[in-house]
Amino acid sequence: MLNLLTLLLTSSFVLLPLVWLRPPDPSPALNFTLQCPGGPQPQAGSLYFYDQLWDILTGRAFNNTYLFYGAYRAGPESGSTYSIRLAYLLSPLACLLLCFCGTLRRMVKGLPQKLFLGQDYRAPLSAKVFSSWDFCLRGQDAATIKKHEISNEFKVELEEGQRFLLKQQQTRTQRAWQLLHYLWVNLLIGLLVVGAISAIFQATKYSQDNKESLFVLLQYLPPGVISLVNFLGPLLFMFLIQLGNYSPNTEVNLTLIWCVVLKLASLGMFSFSLGQTILCIGRNKTSCESYGYDACDYQCWENLVGEELYKLSVFNFLLTVAFTFLVSLPRRLLVERFSGRFWAWLDREEFLVPKNVLDIVAGQTVTWMGLFFCPLLPLLNSIFIFLTFYIKKYNLLRNSKASSRRFRASSSTFFFQLVLILGLLLATVPLGYVVSSIHSSWDCGLFANYSAPWQVVPELVALQLPPLGQRALRYLGSQAFSFPLLILLSPRLRRGPSRGSGSSWCGKSRRSGTWWRTCRGCCQSRASVTLWGLSLLSFDLRARDPSAPDSRAPGPRAPGPPGPPPPADPSCRFRFPAAPKPDVHTSARPQSTPCPTLLPPG
Repeated sequence: MLNLLTLLLTSSFVLLPLVWLRPPDPSPALNFTLQCPGGPQPQAGSLYFYDQLWDILTGRAFNNTYLFYGAYRAGPESGSTYSIRLAYLLSPLACLLLCFCGTLRRMVKGLPQKLFLGQDYRAPLSAKVFSSWDFCLRGQDAATIKKHEISNEFKVELEEGQRFLLKQQQTRTQRAWQLLHYLWVNLLIGLLVVGAISAIFQATKYSQDNKESLFVLLQYLPPGVISLVNFLGPLLFMFLIQLGNYSPNTEVNLTLIWCVVLKLASLGMFSFSLGQTILCIGRNKTSCESYGYDACDYQCWENLVGEELYKLSVFNFLLTVAFTFLVSLPRRLLVERFSGRFWAWLDREEFLVPKNVLDIVAGQTVTWMGLFFCPLLPLLNSIFIFLTFYIKKYNLLRNSKASSRRFRASSSTFFFQLVLILGLLLATVPLGYVVSSIHSSWDCGLFANYSAPWQVVPELVALQLPPLGQRALRYLGSQAFSFPLLILLSPRLRRGPSRGSGSSWCGKSRRSGTWWRTCRGCCQSRASVTLWGLSLLSFDLRARDPSAPDSRAPGPRAPGPPGPPPPADPSCRFRFPAAPKPDVHTSARPQSTPCPTLLPPG
């Protein structure tokens, strides 16, 4: 959905106006042979089918198409009322902002319930027994999947409860030894991550230094190393984390965290190595002094960055196809055909949920990184995701088996959205740096005559906005506007945490039994009728005799009508119904306080 929205914005504000306005012919290329006499010579066109296929895989066949930055051209800004440059510049930023808002909205969707229930809240098992089934299901397949889901939830709940009881019985020495074991495992995983990103840096540097070589592996060396690291990393992480004897939920979350660190660090190191090689970041080179980038080797460096991101996306998809049909499928056929200890040990491949989830996140992060250099990369990624879904479905149903480590999928939704936010931030940082500080290519693209792409914004402001609008924009960007804005936002910022703490306190008070003790007298007469319903809420009715002392309050409690309800808390959203006023025309029978509606916790 995010990719389709991004593609719609790019097509509406950039591609369609560009086709309608008919961009001018490309200007003659700059003569770089004068500044770089030893520079590369233009290569001849591909004549063989193998060369044409290789150009498609590397992206060179699309250098003169709208897939990459270099094919977008426009005339002077003063000659048109619609600015293609401004639309091309703001479209990626608007797409990133919309993706951030959409992901953040889905991420905070379950936060009010988590804040109300608290971090230590555990839903009663009886409530799950009687309320987990979905009576709207139709079909045997859906019912079977739901049964497995409920069974998995019960197994995880019971296993975590058993681990919690064992943890409470540990001594201080055992806890200290377990903490040292946790530190050792995580330190070893951290060293593996450092070694992986170092290998990615060296592979990218070596590939760019030998970019004129016709050897196939050198062109795909960085994507290959990144894919190899992302394939072996989660397997090693799961093996090491299993040695720590974590709970299933903690094990999955910790594996996800380290996989996120590995994938985001690998993409970050890949971006940094490209910047150091192409944009001379941290280097002093003669060819970088005049143009701000290595103009001798990279005349259109935006296209080169787009090609590298294009190769990453294509290679990840090809690796998914190859692994499914060349590894998982033969493995399943061999296991079914032969018998023995080795084949029983080999067995089918386990479907690793953390690995598959993080692969999708990494692919989406690469797409966000290429919005400026490869505007149509979201279309390509949408096609890859559509095909990958059915390939993964086939691999799961035919070639894989269920993971031996159970996890709670519902609690991983928030973490998955958080990982998307981190990937979005990783893509935004280099894009913002390129747009604001890096010199554009002199030989191609919309911003060939600008020192940085962002320079088109002040130029358009000076050309098309009246003086009043210019002064208003300068005021909005000054420090004088930040102080009134901060004063206006202060009440809103203060109200949010206060309401959250009030709702959390109200939830804890409700679960602690205060709400039950308030209306326990009136509900005694209906205990026999609502016994089954109260079992869903896991209320303790064994010591609820009015003549017996309350186990939660000191001292005996005399029988009689219940007292008045507690005063209403302004931060609490729950209200108890007021007691009815006595009627002189009715009998003198004592009036009971009406019971509030019994709802399950949360």
